[in-house]
Amino acid sequence: MKILSKLKNIHFLSLMGTGGMSVLTFLLTAILYRSLSIKEIGIWFFFQSMLSFLDTFRQGFLSTAFVKFYAGSSPERGREVIGSTWYIATATTVILLLLSIPLLFIVYLIKDESLVFFAKFYAFNLMASLPMIVTMCIAQGDLKFGRLLYIRVFQVSFLILCVGFLIFTRQNNLVNLMYINIAASAITSIFCMLLGWSGIRFFSHRTRESTKEIFNFGKYTVGTSISSSLFGVTDTFVINFMLGPSALAVYNLGRRLMEVVEIPLRSFVATAMPALSSAFNQGNKEKLISTMGKYIGIITIGLVPFLIGTYIFAGYALAIIGGGKYNGTEAGSIAVNIFRISATIALLYPADRFMSVTLDAIHKPQINLYKVIIMVIINVATDFGGIYFFGNIYGLVAGTFIPILVGTIISYYHISRGYKRFSIVESYTNSFLEIKRFVFNGFKPDKKLSH
Repeated sequence: MKILSKLKNIHFLSLMGTGGMSVLTFLLTAILYRSLSIKEIGIWFFFQSMLSFLDTFRQGFLSTAFVKFYAGSSPERGREVIGSTWYIATATTVILLLLSIPLLFIVYLIKDESLVFFAKFYAFNLMASLPMIVTMCIAQGDLKFGRLLYIRVFQVSFLILCVGFLIFTRQNNLVNLMYINIAASAITSIFCMLLGWSGIRFFSHRTRESTKEIFNFGKYTVGTSISSSLFGVTDTFVINFMLGPSALAVYNLGRRLMEVVEIPLRSFVATAMPALSSAFNQGNKEKLISTMGKYIGIITIGLVPFLIGTYIFAGYALAIIGGGKYNGTEAGSIAVNIFRISATIALLYPADRFMSVTLDAIHKPQINLYKVIIMVIINVATDFGGIYFFGNIYGLVAGTFIPILVGTIISYYHISRGYKRFSIVESYTNSFLEIKRFVFNGFKPDKKLSH
């Protein structure tokens, strides 16, 4: 019974949700790298990067704002927030669809294959995923991370089964792959609505005041959400247009193992916002800074052994994902080096990510927006500069260190000067001492720390 109760912990369920989907994504990636050419893989990942980035404007606009106003609210207030969220999500989708229409008229004038592929299928993916996106917001707000796990696993599992069928029938190509990708999102969305998880029945409960609250908060918090995917998108653009789809395929192969970092980050970010917001609403600055420091320190320290292991076994892991055409080749060696460089830089990710969430929690989401704009400009400059001066993809990968460092410094400055002073170094040292005590206590909580 004790084990079952621990398995129901929101941190564990959140980790299982992101981890389970990432394992399935690994499997899907391995299948695609074996069944498609290097060029086709590059086009596919260009599409996925663009889709993920643009959809972040929709998800980022909603997710944090939804949790902020929904969690702990009365039933009536909750229905208002769900209805208003549906209204904003629908409006955002329509706006993105309208912006994509001009692409359809000039698609035959575009010579780049990756852009043509994106222009043809973007709108269908956007519409198919709408109910699923709102459902995931509601599940997070209700702390039903088990439901999030079901939704994510169902979508990716369905996609894997369909890809397997295409390969078996020798119909695996980019167009058919896109059709089943759209179908996976659409069927998952229908599944969410039939089970009553989507909250679409509360659409009529929206209010002008609630919609305005979510909109005003969300227009800034979107900056936090896009920061995690921003660098990958700008890197994807630069590589695709300067080095070509084949180089993009190698880059994505090297970045694939970065899920080792992203799995715990995404899962704990999902649980950090309620904890930080609760401390802020109570006016407890010490608790808020302490909570943020623990997230930063413990996760950073926890990443170190994983990164050491992946450093050592990266070649084997990428050979499994990419298949024989990358094993022992120059492309495979480049992919391994890309991962090792990225993994080293990733030790800054927890500080950057959790301080961004903290800025949202203390009602300073606008700082995140300004910070992200600065980071975008720096990242684009280092991307072009890295390729120009080094003449290869390594310069681009190494250059991502600069915008992440700048973003971390900006967040630290505004939290330390505008809310409460703290030390990032102490976050690491205190977390190390806490982990040490935990280990020497036989993995039992320190009673002195529990009060």
